[in-house]
Amino acid sequence: MKARKHLGQHFLADGNVIRKIIDAIGPRPGEHFVEIGPGRGALTLPLLAAGVRLDVIEIDRDLARQLPALLNSTLCTIHAANALRFDFRQLAAAGEQLRLAANLPYNISTPLLFHLLDQGALFTDFHVMLQKEVGERMLAAHGSKIYGRLTISIALRCRVTRLFSIQPGSFLPPPQVDSVFLRLKPHATPLADASTLAAADRLVAQAFTLRRKRLSNGLRGLLTPEEIRSAGQDDGARPEQLPPEAWLRLAAVKPALANGAMPLPE
Repeated sequence: MKARKHLGQHFLADGNVIRKIIDAIGPRPGEHFVEIGPGRGALTLPLLAAGVRLDVIEIDRDLARQLPALLNSTLCTIHAANALRFDFRQLAAAGEQLRLAANLPYNISTPLLFHLLDQGALFTDFHVMLQKEVGERMLAAHGSKIYGRLTISIALRCRVTRLFSIQPGSFLPPPQVDSVFLRLKPHATPLADASTLAAADRLVAQAFTLRRKRLSNGLRGLLTPEEIRSAGQDDGARPEQLPPEAWLRLAAVKPALANGAMPLPE
């Protein structure tokens, strides 16, 4: 099984790291897991050994054809599919909660996360490996240079916990960057309804396109200075100064903003 560069494949191969990941996930018999990008089965095999039911999503059709012989398990269903377009609702029985484990391809990690979070109500948690720089942006504090659209959009939907870093040498072939293993847990009670979240996304997208501009300029055409102040925010502040929940207060001023198109976070 040779890694394909254009698919962003880097196969996890360090036994110590694999054991550490499985310990952090804590799979229990009978739980229903989804794995994206099973590769050579580094996480798949120990998950199955723990007695979970498992659906794996693999875009590489050559790999998908080899997995049944490698895994040899009636508990596992293999889907040769693109996770970015996969409807995870088809995997969950009525009221059933899924758990996710994934070594996310670095070239699509951000859009894939948002595709998953769009269906976040299906999942108890997400355990993901991704590029360390992306993980740091997800965990950034407001006011920092790396705080931005990704930070806010993730924080409004789930709680992120950094578990540990993973060095390039733990993968074959080694990536050019360090990796990080994170836990994302959707908020038990959503912070806002879908319309308000969509409105907040649109405000954040525009404001951080002009991140050095003050809100009164960065949100021009969406909110007036008076509307910004009515939400309890300083219209002279810069976008990175506002914590995630402040964007929900701004969005609540004009819910119709949800009707506008919103590009994916950077």
